[in-house]
Amino acid sequence: MQITAIVGNPKPLSKTYHIAVEAVSQLSVLASEQGRSAEQLVIDLADYAGALVQWGNPQAGKLVELAAGADILLFVSPTYKATYTGLLKLFADQIPQNGLAGKIAVPVMVGGSPHHSLAVEHAMRPLLVEMGASCPTQGLYVLDSQFDELPSVVAGWIERSRCGLSRVL
Repeated sequence: MQITAIVGNPKPLSKTYHIAVEAVSQLSVLASEQGRSAEQLVIDLADYAGALVQWGNPQAGKLVELAAGADILLFVSPTYKATYTGLLKLFADQIPQNGLAGKIAVPVMVGGSPHHSLAVEHAMRPLLVEMGASCPTQGLYVLDSQFDELPSVVAGWIERSRCGLSRVL
């Protein structure tokens, strides 16, 4: 099983990236508890921004192939203007229509205020569904102020999402 996170923060190795690493790691542990081994991959789009603005760039195409090869795909973004980043949108635009058909996807966002917590469901989930993915769980929204408690925040989300996740792991 392949669990892949796509990080849409324009800043390399950001808090968003670390949230993705933690979520992928804990999902891998859950998979092993279910008797399945999982490979982990976290793609930091900040490293590929130049490729994503060039339509048909082979490097961007390789990223799309990696995403399409995942069994579980996390789209991870900071909250910008009550939605996901333009960098993540540039990546999503590279994916063909229904390019995530049959994939399980999880929307994940980080923000500075609980007032934007609906962005994960209102903005990110429709993007994933539009690309053909299934989202069997509530998305994960992490506050900046929770960063020091990240393992327990992600563990709490996994516990709340266990029913939806157990169907795919």
